[in-house]
Amino acid sequence: MARKTKTSKTASKPARKPPGNPAFAPVRWLRRWALRIVLAPVGLVVVLVLLFSVVNPPITHTMWVEYGKYGRLEREWVPLEQVAPVMARAVVAAEDANFCQHWGFDLGAIRAAIAEGASRGGSTLTQQVVKNVFLWQGRSWIRKALETAITPLVEAVWSKRRIVEVYLNVAEMGEGLFGVAAASRSYFKVAPGDLTARQAALIAAVLPSPRSRSVTAPSDRVRQRAAAIADGAATIRADGRSACFED
Repeated sequence: MARKTKTSKTASKPARKPPGNPAFAPVRWLRRWALRIVLAPVGLVVVLVLLFSVVNPPITHTMWVEYGKYGRLEREWVPLEQVAPVMARAVVAAEDANFCQHWGFDLGAIRAAIAEGASRGGSTLTQQVVKNVFLWQGRSWIRKALETAITPLVEAVWSKRRIVEVYLNVAEMGEGLFGVAAASRSYFKVAPGDLTARQAALIAAVLPSPRSRSVTAPSDRVRQRAAAIADGAATIRADGRSACFED
């Protein structure tokens, strides 16, 4: 009697492909590299925001451009506690009086800027710091979009005092003059901690266009603006709007 032949179980299974690299997929490869290209600068910005919360920015794009033009750069970093409080209040009163009350964007100022057109700006102090430290000058939708994206991150990571401190040290306050130390010594021959309320208001009055306005030979318009800034600085101190960056 013939015996039944047992069918091998392995014979019915499809043969396995030898191990090796998967087939090349151009779409997947392009998608992967596109994602890397997008995430790399995002990661760099996050790292820099974290780093500059405790480390002073060594140089900005504007400083580099100015150095390339004139071959000179006057700048001395000073901590906020070595700056006259009237100076910090003056720049806040001049540029962003509601600085302590917003999270990076002043919606009221933005609406007013839109209503008045190009006659005024709606950027907050934080937005100006982002532009000065991480981006470049000039007007473009790309730069504005990047500024809008980075501003909330800076507000979340940095303290209000740190934002004011960085602004006072990186803002251009004259041709080739960056920061309040260079400005105070160049214009008034005093240390930034010895600035008077009038001197601080005059420096703040030329911002953010120090090349078209003069501190040492102020026009009537600059004098009027300085007087308004001095009043505003006293006001934000009295009503508590300077509390977030003062000791």
